[in-house]
Amino acid sequence: MRHLIHAFLFAAAVVIARADGPADNLTDKVRRIPPPGIALPDEARRELTVGAAQLAGEIDALRGSLTNKPALLARLPDVQVLHKAVDWALRYDEFFRTNEVKAAREQLDEARRRLAALREGRTPWLEQAGPVALGYVSRIDGSVQPFGLVIPEGFAAGTPHRWRLDFWFHGRGEQLSELAFVTDRTRNRGEFASTNAFVLHPYGRYCNGSRFAGETDAWEAFEEVKRLFPIDEDRLVVRGFSLGGASCWHFAVHHAWKWAAAAPGAGFSETAEFLNVFQNEKLTPAPWEQKLWALHDATANALNVSMVPLVAYSGEIDRQKQAADVMAAALEKEGMELSHIIGPKTAHSYEKGAKAEINRRIDALAARGREALPKVVRFTTPSLRYHRMAWVTVDALGTHWDPARVEATVRADGDNLVASTHNVTAITFELPPGLAPFDVRHDILVELDGFRIRMGPPQTDRSWKASFHREGTNWVAGPLPGNGLRKRPGLQGPIDDAFMDSFLFVRPTGQPLNAAVGNWVSSELAHAVEHWRRHYRGEVRIKDDTAVTDEDIAGSHLVLWGDPKSNAQFARIADKLGIRWDANGVHTPAAGYPVNQFVPAFIYPNPLNPERYVVVNSGFTFREYDYLNNARQTPKLPDWAILDITKPMTSRAPAGISAAGFFGENWEWKP
Repeated sequence: MRHLIHAFLFAAAVVIARADGPADNLTDKVRRIPPPGIALPDEARRELTVGAAQLAGEIDALRGSLTNKPALLARLPDVQVLHKAVDWALRYDEFFRTNEVKAAREQLDEARRRLAALREGRTPWLEQAGPVALGYVSRIDGSVQPFGLVIPEGFAAGTPHRWRLDFWFHGRGEQLSELAFVTDRTRNRGEFASTNAFVLHPYGRYCNGSRFAGETDAWEAFEEVKRLFPIDEDRLVVRGFSLGGASCWHFAVHHAWKWAAAAPGAGFSETAEFLNVFQNEKLTPAPWEQKLWALHDATANALNVSMVPLVAYSGEIDRQKQAADVMAAALEKEGMELSHIIGPKTAHSYEKGAKAEINRRIDALAARGREALPKVVRFTTPSLRYHRMAWVTVDALGTHWDPARVEATVRADGDNLVASTHNVTAITFELPPGLAPFDVRHDILVELDGFRIRMGPPQTDRSWKASFHREGTNWVAGPLPGNGLRKRPGLQGPIDDAFMDSFLFVRPTGQPLNAAVGNWVSSELAHAVEHWRRHYRGEVRIKDDTAVTDEDIAGSHLVLWGDPKSNAQFARIADKLGIRWDANGVHTPAAGYPVNQFVPAFIYPNPLNPERYVVVNSGFTFREYDYLNNARQTPKLPDWAILDITKPMTSRAPAGISAAGFFGENWEWKP
């Protein structure tokens, strides 16, 4: 029985799903994702190959002529993404249907039309209502990524009106290549299209539930839309169904304060119960893996729903109704009742009447817009990866992966702010210009976990900001002192966190410590490069260790492959990292590991640039087995692991895992 059926409704971007069978629980018989494509007729392959090659040359030529025309050069990705869709389908055997040959021809033709228009200084594809496929260059790996946009009928360039925008996250599609995605996004308006709203359709870098690089993709696409069109950031709506519903739960909970409304449909909202119910999988997670579920589980962060108006949808007889049911239980524990619309006698789709009711509610919420300054902020997070809620920023935690909580209230009538916290050691309150409700002539009394601290008044632009940190058990005013190593937002691990921003693979050119280490590194490096392309749809930026520049160190996380003998960049910093590795083996404060059997994989602030990571011997940590169900795509390694390379690489791990754990809040060794 196959995983989630590929016969999905492109118009709705919905995958019709059924339960995975036992075959997808077998780690030694994992089917390939994306699957192999169909054989193309030789004539069609030659035609498309020649056409794609010619187009690549024309793109390069135009790029040179647009050097002094930055606005037009910025639209070149709208052409490049059409070329990539065809080129990658040819290069990587990703034609899945016979009608995709026709679609490829159409995309090459559209690319040529766009090139011709750019030569004339025009961008007509941005000036017509309806669905359009666009592109941007990702800061993560320099790849061109597609996204879809529906331009509303009433939009006219140059008007002062700012427009509502809805995010719509697509369902699971194992055959959702760039070619398939772009084809759909040029033909279909989508499940929910409006005459008075733009709709952004992120690609999400294929099929990962908008996690890690998939999450970054949505925000990068959004930034591109904001550069092009007048978007009202107080009227953003997040929606999705099936896998897109899982994405919606994630974005609604972890970025709750950004939305005027959220409308998740089906999908999954957590890891353990969903895989047990839907996949019939008996989970035996390592302790660190179970802790890391909280990074994405909406149930673990249910308190944050108090910060966003949310309307959930399920079909009455859809097994994925489980997502809303388990969220309802989590919300009840936080004192909230889930607004849950149920389509009667409906399986995995929207029922007509329920859909109309969802639209009625979401339209009303979007028209009202998000609250500019919520008087009360309630916030929970297990990680500084998700550190902000409206005007509250958590700057440091007591212990990562234990839930931190904040409840903060602005009291304008008394010129004071009251907050209670748990597992928080540094915090900032920032009220933006025009929104601080305090008297500009009076000091502000902050009551923080019972400590009373008097701070200065708002500035005359009606903004106000104050930071606090713990000294022992006391709260004192001011940010955390010093610039020493500590976990901070965007520099807190685990290993997978490095692949949400710009990274560079650094390849060893020297002799390894021994042949066993060298062979494992070569194999795992090749695996990481291939699976980044396959699963996150980009080509890894990679350099030899001897070619790394100061600019690389300043601008990217460095992923160092090899050991301190084989990799010159590793050798520069080997004595400044949290795990020591030398000719005698791998050494931690807890144990030593023989050099011919063990390799460390870990993440750590780069001693050459502590604002960036180094990662040693690891790509993203979930593997082929986890591709079969998106709920499995959680971090499989924490901050560090000791790998036994005498144990074979599998579909679940790069080697045997002898030990693993987290560094402390100051990146110190933690038993």
